[in-house]
Amino acid sequence: MLDKEFGPPQICSDGVTIAKEIELEEPFENMGAQLVKVAASRTNDVVGDGTTTSTILAQSIIQQGFKNMAAGANPMALKKGIELAVDAMKDEIIAMSVPVAGREQVAQIAVLAAHEDEMGNLIADVLEKVGAQGTITVEESRTLVYETEYVEGMEIDRGYLSPYFVTDQGKMVTEIDDPYILLTSEKISSISDVLPLLEQLNAVSRNIVIIAEDVEGEALATLVVNKLRGNLNVLAVKAPGFGERRKAILDDMAVLFGANVISTDIGRNLDSATLEDLGRCRRVIATKDDTAFVEGNGNPQDIEARIHQIRQQAEDTASDYDREKLEERAAKLSGGVAILKVGAATEIELREKRDRLEDALAATRAAMEEGIVPGGGTTLLRAAQATRAAIECSGDVLTGAEITFSAADAPLTLISDNAGYSGVVVLDAVRSGEGDYGFDAEKGEFGSMFDMGIVDPTKVVRSALENAASVAGMILTSESLITELNPPKLPAPYDD
Repeated sequence: MLDKEFGPPQICSDGVTIAKEIELEEPFENMGAQLVKVAASRTNDVVGDGTTTSTILAQSIIQQGFKNMAAGANPMALKKGIELAVDAMKDEIIAMSVPVAGREQVAQIAVLAAHEDEMGNLIADVLEKVGAQGTITVEESRTLVYETEYVEGMEIDRGYLSPYFVTDQGKMVTEIDDPYILLTSEKISSISDVLPLLEQLNAVSRNIVIIAEDVEGEALATLVVNKLRGNLNVLAVKAPGFGERRKAILDDMAVLFGANVISTDIGRNLDSATLEDLGRCRRVIATKDDTAFVEGNGNPQDIEARIHQIRQQAEDTASDYDREKLEERAAKLSGGVAILKVGAATEIELREKRDRLEDALAATRAAMEEGIVPGGGTTLLRAAQATRAAIECSGDVLTGAEITFSAADAPLTLISDNAGYSGVVVLDAVRSGEGDYGFDAEKGEFGSMFDMGIVDPTKVVRSALENAASVAGMILTSESLITELNPPKLPAPYDD
């Protein structure tokens, strides 16, 4: 339970959230704590899970490393040994990995990560519908239960510019089938700007959707009048986003619909637009708040290339906000967006459930990406066993490798201790087995981890080991610490 300066305390079981709240009074101790936090945060950024494992591994490597350094070991050689061991163990972990097959296994992983059957099964259903690469957003529900909502095709958070464009007065919705779509980054104020295009369009169709920076004044009034008279089946919508992001979204839409964006940036005015510049889609549905486009007529190869380009930008960016927006754009182009709504009786429970759902979702996605390995600390133990005999080094480098192999026992030992069993006894029992033979701490039983449904995503175990070793290596090779000298605070003045 984490105390908050404002509002109620936060209840959570997420390693990185707890780590972020830890601040030690002694500055040198605090520097160490902040460095270990990095291991948890980095693992969280990459896979969204495995943060506690990362912290435990880092602590174990650092602790044993300092003991050996006190006995005269060379820290640089220890670091080299740690890196050698991690590289060898990573290969072993990947070799032990099994691909995720079917909804049942996805649900198994999600239930384990979420610590709740209902939440786990919900994640499995959603991932089955939108795929591992589809966008899933987590929102708060006003009810007490979980809800899911699916958006097919591309949806933008802009609705019709005038209620006179509505085709269904009962639902206040505009629906247009097989429309032509005009995309422009310009403001349309005068009807003369788009009149030449509308005259060309009149020969082939009456259905048109205009997406522009804005449609106002005489232009909007003329479109509304023509709509009411039945001359045009028209819908005008503001372009989503702002500034550079708006231009990028318009380019996405152009690829999706097979259109050209009319913009003065590329030397084109609205009066130069022709039918060839217009895009197409099967259907457009607009409310006052948002607009959905179903089945754009763009070239599938161009759409795929655009999605790949956006995902590449998302990987390269350093900003979490930009990454989120880029992934959102890629998902809208790929046509699968699901909204998971979390419900609870109180705000405290709601926040805890939401955090848990986001972590479980990240872990399940990681499993679908790289496969799964036996859980409960078994994989790290087996990877250490397999590589211990094969590693070729000597002296302090070998000591560094041995430190890493010993640290691999820490998660299994700690899980057993926390469950009320003797960690050392359980460790010996698991060590004498082979393959996925491990320990179910909840039931106190030994057996096949895959058969018992205790699994970890490969990517989570691998990232936790990599990041723990990286931070531990940095700490062990640091010679001295420098911090700000805090002068004692003066007592508050008081009156006699």
